[in-house]
Amino acid sequence: MQINDLKRKTKNKRSIKVGRGGTRGKTSGRGTKGQLARSGRKLRPELRDIIKKLPKLRGRGKNSNLSIQIKPLTVNLNDIEANFKAGDKVSPSTLAAKGVIKHYKGRNELVKILATGTLTKKVTISGCTISAGAKEAIEKAGGSVK
Repeated sequence: MQINDLKRKTKNKRSIKVGRGGTRGKTSGRGTKGQLARSGRKLRPELRDIIKKLPKLRGRGKNSNLSIQIKPLTVNLNDIEANFKAGDKVSPSTLAAKGVIKHYKGRNELVKILATGTLTKKVTISGCTISAGAKEAIEKAGGSVK
């Protein structure tokens, strides 16, 4: 074995430099001055500023008093009188086919028939909700409600 082949059992201990020449003295790796150099430094998260700028949405916002249920489309007896013949069947699909109502985004709409106007033709109504006055007028004209 040669002297240049010898190796230590333990590594040399390095003395930690403190002060201007070391890494843990004076500013201790914090740079100089400013918020980041202070103890207890805290940066305000950027996300917080973004969140604070967003409007406050609590619940359903200004529409909180509106109903969630889909409101039915209203059809008056005048519309049925003008668009249907005696003996015809009135349903949401036939009303859409005649152009009295429009389907919104392809879904079948809820339809309510109201008693505005007069009805002289005998028609059969199905698949619609009907007001009491409209039902009375339809049955008076000889029609039926299913």
